[in-house]
Amino acid sequence: MSLMRAMIITLVLAILGAGLGAWGGSQYVLRRMQPPQPLHDLMHHKLRLTAEQDRQIEGIERDHAARRRLLQAEMRAANAELAQAFQERHAYTPQVQAAIERSHVAMGELQKETIVHTLAMREVLTPQQAAVFDAIIVKSLTEQAQ
Repeated sequence: MSLMRAMIITLVLAILGAGLGAWGGSQYVLRRMQPPQPLHDLMHHKLRLTAEQDRQIEGIERDHAARRRLLQAEMRAANAELAQAFQERHAYTPQVQAAIERSHVAMGELQKETIVHTLAMREVLTPQQAAVFDAIIVKSLTEQAQ
């Protein structure tokens, strides 16, 4: 084999390898960047809910959505209060401290509400569905921690 031919083959293989590596790396990054599938979608696709379960869960979801909106509004109000307190003094004042505490309380209440909502949905499931559901919840919570 001539030197020129060997160089061309090496160059082609290097370009092909680089292209495959870049494509594989981009696919990995894109998969890692995708937001987790919402719990509602997972329940409907993986758990094979009955019509009655679906009806019950829709009611639970509706109630949770209303409470979640209220708590999110409280968090926004706390952030507005924090912004105002910060702008007034540009210091860590008692008003800033109170706004932070208000925000933390609202976040904590939202987290509690989410867990109560999750447990209410679980009660509607059969033992087999609950096992799948539990695995989904644990995976979701541990992925968020990473």
